[in-house]
Amino acid sequence: MSQGIWPAVLGRFDWTALPFVLAWDNPTASEIIGAGAASVVVIGAVVAVVLITWLGKWKYLWSEWLTSLDHKKIGVMYIVLAFVMLSRALIEAVLMRMQQADAINSSGFIAPDHFSQLFSTHGSIMIFFMAMPFLTGVINYVTPLQIGARDVAFPLLNSVSLWLTGGAAGLMMVSLVVGRFSTGGWSGYPPYTELAFSPDVGPDYWIWAVTLGSIGSTLTGLNFAVTIYKMRAPGMHLMRMTLFVWTALCTSILMIFAMPPLTVATALLALDRYLGFHFFTSDLGGNMMNYANLFWLFGHPEVYILILPAFGVYSEVVSTFSSKELYGYTSLTIATMAIAVLSFTVWVHHFFTMGQSADINAVFGIATMTIGVPTGVKIYDWIWTMFRGRVRFTVPMLYSLAFMMTFVIGGVTGIMLAMPPLDFLVHNTLFLVAHFHNMLIPGLLYGMLAGYHYWFPKALGFRLSEKWGRIAFGCWVIGFYLAFMPLYVLGAAGMARRTQEVFEPAFRPWLYIAGLGALVLLAALAALFVQLWLSIREREANRVTAGDPWDGRGLEWSISAPPPEYNYAVIPQVHGRDPFYAGKRKGEFYAPAAHYHDITMPKNSMTGPVIGFVGAAAAFGLVWHIWWLVILGVLAIVGTVIARSFARDVHRTIPAAEVAWTDMMWLQAVADATPIPRQIETTSANQGLAEIAT
Repeated sequence: MSQGIWPAVLGRFDWTALPFVLAWDNPTASEIIGAGAASVVVIGAVVAVVLITWLGKWKYLWSEWLTSLDHKKIGVMYIVLAFVMLSRALIEAVLMRMQQADAINSSGFIAPDHFSQLFSTHGSIMIFFMAMPFLTGVINYVTPLQIGARDVAFPLLNSVSLWLTGGAAGLMMVSLVVGRFSTGGWSGYPPYTELAFSPDVGPDYWIWAVTLGSIGSTLTGLNFAVTIYKMRAPGMHLMRMTLFVWTALCTSILMIFAMPPLTVATALLALDRYLGFHFFTSDLGGNMMNYANLFWLFGHPEVYILILPAFGVYSEVVSTFSSKELYGYTSLTIATMAIAVLSFTVWVHHFFTMGQSADINAVFGIATMTIGVPTGVKIYDWIWTMFRGRVRFTVPMLYSLAFMMTFVIGGVTGIMLAMPPLDFLVHNTLFLVAHFHNMLIPGLLYGMLAGYHYWFPKALGFRLSEKWGRIAFGCWVIGFYLAFMPLYVLGAAGMARRTQEVFEPAFRPWLYIAGLGALVLLAALAALFVQLWLSIREREANRVTAGDPWDGRGLEWSISAPPPEYNYAVIPQVHGRDPFYAGKRKGEFYAPAAHYHDITMPKNSMTGPVIGFVGAAAAFGLVWHIWWLVILGVLAIVGTVIARSFARDVHRTIPAAEVAWTDMMWLQAVADATPIPRQIETTSANQGLAEIAT
């Protein structure tokens, strides 16, 4: 192929962009690990395609899942994506810990550039493509059920959001196989990520993956804010909503206002790199502090985008498994709103060391301490909810208890870091890394895992293995303390973060402990997959078709497990908080409706998958300067949107007779189920019908 045709077709791609070629030419441990990771992605994709083809499931996947506009299926797909990305990011974390433990006065087994890619991909994936899909998936599944709605306000937009996120995550995975990723960290600070210092494709992968994901999250925020405002069941006033719905609402508002600054920041950085602009360069009028402010205008509200849904999960779990009404509902609601508002007032504490005046630092330090107050209110309310309750130590409750104890430690270190003089000392050390993980692992991951265990029976109709859930829980908690408590010590002793090689032998024992903790965390993830496999295999023994395995309080437990596509045969009337918990004690549920009506639901649409796929393809073209692919991708997106706007046959009607038959079949299953006391709710005797305790 001639020199002129090659760049026109493949842009700046050449064979050395493939990790397999690099490993062949330079077979070091670092290059072999990179090639091995790429092989896992390629082989995994091939195996998945072959397996689906062999099972003849392509039509089923396309019609029942990939093109579905059902909020429940979209939620499940978000969570599946989160677990896939968690697997990659956790393996990268283990590699980093092993490298640091090995590289004490030696170079270790991972090259510096490769190590920089690892901490950049680890952070980017955990924030944008594990945490965000996980919480979005849980909100997607649960919120419409809890407010008594049939679906979200904009089902098609929900699908587009999912597939934009999926396309962005796919771009992250492609970066393992073609080219390299950014070495600029998860925050992508210029001028290091500018063209002058990083002319490779790495920052471009980061820019376009984050941009696609941020657009998807903004659309999600708009969708769920409208859903909660406009689609609540009759009688469900704002102060009758569950705490989870309140946290979903505040999270949605944060998404609407916090994600655009990130999109603007990445777009301006792209203009610098592609068109020679100078927004953030170190010369010609550029000012990287503008980037820092834009990024952290997103970045600190993002912390609460991640944590608030987990707070909602803990509120549900603690109340349910304490068999008590949630203590301090009003104060919890006010605290949630206060956190959402205050989250926009503290972003400067992320760069106390960047040169602004002491007065400005003091103001933002005080604001940072202030935001701890409503969080403390929540902790006390959860403790009082448990007080004199009949507490059951199920897996979701164990995660909630571990969160309360561990999160307080992270909160205390956060107050310490809110003091600018102390922050100056430890900002660039592992102390900050320990604090950050001390907030997000118990504050986000434990919460999402608690929600995963809590609502799994509702989603799929059978309970997860309690035994393996406890094993996974133990590994997550023990692994966390082993992996991150030593980092506080190392940070206080002066060990810098993002360090590929260590020159202080005294750090060795702490690095070994942290490395062991990383391996235990990997074992925790493996235990979750074992739990899922065994639970699927034994699903018939653990069916909970009646739909209420935990003696639940919200509306979501008043319908079958799994729920029908339309959620409710008849939209419920709400007369107070905890409507199902109170109503089933009055005999108001488990009865056929007086009248059933036809139900209109949206038809499946290929719009979301097409936009996600061609959006990712256009982003790939932008990364590699394959301009024909960019043009085709953009035209395909525009064409898809225009074509959809002309579609008229976008709904289907479920006849009243079918709705009635489905409801009667479920009511018969409820009648056949044996009510069981809470003491045996984790055994196979639990068919999803709780014994009504007085």
